[in-house]
Amino acid sequence: MNIYDLTVKTRNGEDFDLSSLKGKVSLVVNTATGCGFTPQYEAIEKLYEKYHDQGFEVLDFPCNQFGHQAPGSDDEIHSFCTAKYNTQFDQFAKIDVNGDTESQVFTILKEQQPKEEIKGLKNKAAMKAISKISSTCKKPGDIAWNFTKFLVDKDGNAVKRYDPTFDPSEIENDLKALL
Repeated sequence: MNIYDLTVKTRNGEDFDLSSLKGKVSLVVNTATGCGFTPQYEAIEKLYEKYHDQGFEVLDFPCNQFGHQAPGSDDEIHSFCTAKYNTQFDQFAKIDVNGDTESQVFTILKEQQPKEEIKGLKNKAAMKAISKISSTCKKPGDIAWNFTKFLVDKDGNAVKRYDPTFDPSEIENDLKALL
């Protein structure tokens, strides 16, 4: 089973069959509009603009589990992203990524890529601090914070996991190899 076997809710409450993305490469991200990592939307949007016509999609799942940094409604989150970062990709309905109510999408992604490589002492220190304040990160493989990113191949399998401190612009080489 992979994420392309699932259906998720759009921000408008409609069902979206992820199998419609078969044959495309996707970046799946749990996001929040009030997070210190929120400016990563800019780099994610640049990747989207550059590679969308070649079969690249961004699956943006707002999540309020970390510091309550995504408190708005789905429409408010979308309005913020389009106004502040000119995002052209849409956001899905807000979800949980850890715990009893976690989205099955993130259950599968975490099973396929349970650990991310954290590069650099500064990022390792930041992630150590984040892990201590994350009340929902309770077991190995759990998402530590907002802007954990998964690169998904054309068959719907997570091939790489990037920690929240990882600059999305540095995903480009991995992305190009999958397109």
